[in-house]
Amino acid sequence: MFSLALLLLVIALALLFDYVNGFHDTANAIATSVSTKALTPRGAIMVAAGLNFLGALSGTGVAKTIGKGLVAPEVVTGQVLVAALSGAIFWNIFTWYSGIPSSSSHALIGGVVGAVVAGLGFSSVNWSGFKEILAALILSPVVAFTLGSVIMTILFWIFKDTSPAKINNSFRRLQVLSACMAAFSHGSNDAQKTMGIITMGLVSAGYLRSFDVPLWVIIACAMAMALGTAAGGWKIIRTMGGKIFRIEPINGFAADFTSSCVIYGATLLHAPVSTTHVVSSSIMGVGAAKRFKGVRWGIAQQIITAWLLTIPSSGVVSYMIYKLLGIFPLFR
Repeated sequence: MFSLALLLLVIALALLFDYVNGFHDTANAIATSVSTKALTPRGAIMVAAGLNFLGALSGTGVAKTIGKGLVAPEVVTGQVLVAALSGAIFWNIFTWYSGIPSSSSHALIGGVVGAVVAGLGFSSVNWSGFKEILAALILSPVVAFTLGSVIMTILFWIFKDTSPAKINNSFRRLQVLSACMAAFSHGSNDAQKTMGIITMGLVSAGYLRSFDVPLWVIIACAMAMALGTAAGGWKIIRTMGGKIFRIEPINGFAADFTSSCVIYGATLLHAPVSTTHVVSSSIMGVGAAKRFKGVRWGIAQQIITAWLLTIPSSGVVSYMIYKLLGIFPLFR
């Protein structure tokens, strides 16, 4: 159990993480539709914010996986949660500033593990649960890349005799629908991770007897993510929307449709996934189906490098923050 002041700090940091997650991962839902001019930047941001909010209200299965899968809520401390969230926020802001489409999910999971190891020891981490979460994080981009390639190949075959101008006009309109699907699925998976952290804090502090996400937590996390999404994330949008390969409306539709199916499918399975890496993998899969050499694999390599570095990097940062927090009276 920990003090009310410490619990309020945990809640504030969790909502800040959710807000940062919103503007950090905005590109997931809207980058392709902005790059093809299917939506204006302002319109795309509003669509993404609204559908992120609705998606966040759609369930709590992923929240329970995060809140109970990595460490027992009953043993976690406020200092551990503050360190975990601080490390994840730091890594998100650093990669956003650098324009690197890294994963907020990886940052949060790495942060939790690093802080738990620092405060409670290796044995307190539920390593079997960590492996299951890691498996979902690894498998989902592979599925997205493969499915994106298949869907793009099917679309090419169906519309092989249709004029490019007609295809572009039709799929530019369809991209509005696929962007809505992508934004909803993003909210359904990412916002729940923060719900899990806040609920973990409430259980540990003794305000909840069982791990059931309160309605106010669901609404607060949905609002924080929607507000963050409305703030935008233009550096990452430029990377996702044009630097991987030159996107046309049919490609953008295929990428958005693929990523929304993979992400929402993971949500239904209560599996936390990296929305950033699912989307980037979908774009790469679609691009490879169109023309393998047309994909800028150097940018893809940067994304994969960020994928590999985020969990250990945020874990190390959270570990160090935990050790530093001990000098402040609130954490003694």
